[in-house]
Amino acid sequence: MWWWLATPITLARAPIDPADKLQCVSYAPFRGDQTPLNEWTHIEADQIEQDLRQLKEITDCVRTYSIENGLDQVPAVATKVGGLKVIQGIWLGSNRAKNFAQVATAIRLTKEFPDTISSLVVGNEVLLRGEMTTADLIAIIRSVKAQVSVPVTYADVWEYWLKNRDVYDAVDFVTIHILPYWEDMPVRAKFAASHVESIRERMAVAFPGKEILIGETGWPSEGRMRDGALPSRTNQARVVSEILGLAKAQKFRVNLIEAYDQPWKRRLEGTVGGYWGLFDSVRRQLKYPPGRPISNFPYWKWYMGAGMALSVLVFAVAGITLRRRPWTPRFSAWLGVGISATSAGILLGIGADKMYYESYGWGGWLQWGTLLAAGILSPIFCAQALVIGRSLPTFLDILGPREERKWSKLTAVLGLTLAVTAVIATETALGFVFDPRYRDFPYASLTMAVVPFALLMLNRPQIGVRPIAESVFAGLLTLSAAYVLLNEGRDNWQSLWTCAIYLLFALTLWRARAAQSQE
Repeated sequence: MWWWLATPITLARAPIDPADKLQCVSYAPFRGDQTPLNEWTHIEADQIEQDLRQLKEITDCVRTYSIENGLDQVPAVATKVGGLKVIQGIWLGSNRAKNFAQVATAIRLTKEFPDTISSLVVGNEVLLRGEMTTADLIAIIRSVKAQVSVPVTYADVWEYWLKNRDVYDAVDFVTIHILPYWEDMPVRAKFAASHVESIRERMAVAFPGKEILIGETGWPSEGRMRDGALPSRTNQARVVSEILGLAKAQKFRVNLIEAYDQPWKRRLEGTVGGYWGLFDSVRRQLKYPPGRPISNFPYWKWYMGAGMALSVLVFAVAGITLRRRPWTPRFSAWLGVGISATSAGILLGIGADKMYYESYGWGGWLQWGTLLAAGILSPIFCAQALVIGRSLPTFLDILGPREERKWSKLTAVLGLTLAVTAVIATETALGFVFDPRYRDFPYASLTMAVVPFALLMLNRPQIGVRPIAESVFAGLLTLSAAYVLLNEGRDNWQSLWTCAIYLLFALTLWRARAAQSQE
């Protein structure tokens, strides 16, 4: 299976090739915990120089979005490095004082570095954000144009150009953003390049006589699916390669978003926001060096080895348990052990990979690390319970009144693992109902944990009352899954898989009975 999942692809045109440089790429210098969301963040010139010297090898131009946080140093550093043009951004918002400061600084930089700054972008998606009226934006654009000698433009999502056509008359060229993944109707990766071309042609008809610059386009390498749009390493490489090939054939300008992965964007846009870069944010290494095959799981051999070890451990625990308590379990018990061991072994690498890329901040690491731990412990201890005929404990067994608890080490670890899984599963399910846009689907780790619990229902007691807590969790998971299935659509396999596990878990909890087997 890992051989299939990790099968590399080789593209006719390398996504990034120093022998065929990019026209331009969006640049933000933030690394690690650095974030423009903190006003006191200031990037030193040496850090910017390191980046620009690296980017010089793959592109002739960088696009910036602001002059704050040390970004006003970019034109000077680009001049020092040599060979790089700068599309200088002016960040506009609802704060008029900051707007005037940005404009004044950008105009000064344009006059100080006329051979480096090739154009000015006055405002980025400010109309999309609703932070400025069209009339005020046009007034600022016209004011800037009167004070500089370089071309001036405004950048926004293509739909907002169609909604605000008056801006066209104020700019020297039109800068549109086409992000197939973020469209209201998300576009699959295999259709992304053709979508970009069709939108560009549509905009050329709507705004004749001026150049159409694609100011942002690209694809994320990690994150949640939107309909059939799947972020992945291979999809990012394919989309970038095809768009660049199209731009070269059709002779239009394109700026890719973005140079480096930006972890701080995950605070605003979830996992997917932090993985649009051509270089990774930590090691500053090119994700897709030319001439190398591209795989979604470059460390698949390690994942496979760890998964096989977990599978062996599950069987070993079951065997050791029987040696200590010799009796003959039913065939269904061994079948349950086999299914638990196999599913956990296959999914361990995927769960670990998702935990690494999707955990952000200590809260994220705690949540996804705990869920993965539950996914590892569940098949181990459920295997032990399966072969000795023990049933799945209820929450009352570990949290109820002391006199009603049926306590043992196995009951404790199984009950705690069950409770943790139920809490995290329900939290994520409700999250997809009330705030779904940037949430990741925990299908791998959740499956590892839930499947053994469901199989342990083979040992369910035939009599007893249905516990209230389990019934509540089951109801929440069922209702949430029904909503998510409708909301996410049938093309999102991550959603379908996750909802199937929610429903399996809901059924498992619903079938629970308070009467447990005796110690």
